[in-house]
Amino acid sequence: MKETIEMFKALGDEHRFRIFMLLQHKRMCVCELLTVFDIAGSTLSAHLKILRTAGLIEQRKDGRWIEYHVSPENSTAARLYELISDELLVDRSVIDADRTRVQGLTREVCSKGI
Repeated sequence: MKETIEMFKALGDEHRFRIFMLLQHKRMCVCELLTVFDIAGSTLSAHLKILRTAGLIEQRKDGRWIEYHVSPENSTAARLYELISDELLVDRSVIDADRTRVQGLTREVCSKGI
């Protein structure tokens, strides 16, 4: 039960909730996430750490970047995402806007610097 409570606590912040919803659809690095969220890099890193500690996301090194994603092996996170998407998410406008912002986004944004 403690793990479930930690997951819900992690998703209790708007930024972490939106990050979780985005990472369900696309692996992203910090610089890509920063193009979506108007927050400091250190704040984003703290949010990612909380989501990782709660077991909702994982990280993987890809060359010089660290990619974040929802673990395909974590069926609890996948089921939680489905429940949120299908049953609990009343207003999808913010999530849809986030997804639109990352469409076509490439690592080129990382090379340019933010």
